[in-house]
Amino acid sequence: MKIGICSDHAGFAYKGKLIAWLRAKGYEMVDFGTDSEVSMDYSDVAHPLAQAVEQGRVDVGIALCGTGNDMAMTLNKHRGIRAGLAWSSEIGRLVKAHNNANVLVMPARFISYRMAQHIVQTWLETAFEGGRHQRRIDKMVCF
Repeated sequence: MKIGICSDHAGFAYKGKLIAWLRAKGYEMVDFGTDSEVSMDYSDVAHPLAQAVEQGRVDVGIALCGTGNDMAMTLNKHRGIRAGLAWSSEIGRLVKAHNNANVLVMPARFISYRMAQHIVQTWLETAFEGGRHQRRIDKMVCF
């Protein structure tokens, strides 16, 4: 599986650790930035990640920023993206099982790195349940 990943300055430290951890587990990782803890605009990395997911250049994405909200809002502007914000393993499971989130977003300033690992692992191992959830996803349209 090929996973795209991005962060702003607040998520930079977790991003590097997650890349190394996921590569050790056999995942192919594509880093969309940022490359330091210097303050930057999250949209500069969120849009390229979203486009890569939409175009199938990566299978899924992971994004980190301070609260997670900035990334989620920006990513969800893209028609083919279902970015789910998760701050616990259970929410990570539900955004995949019920919403088939193709991008996982996490709030780096509000969770530990260990929790980030748990959330990612749970999200990657969870299958979409389909059924009534697919019907609801089908109603997520842009007007």
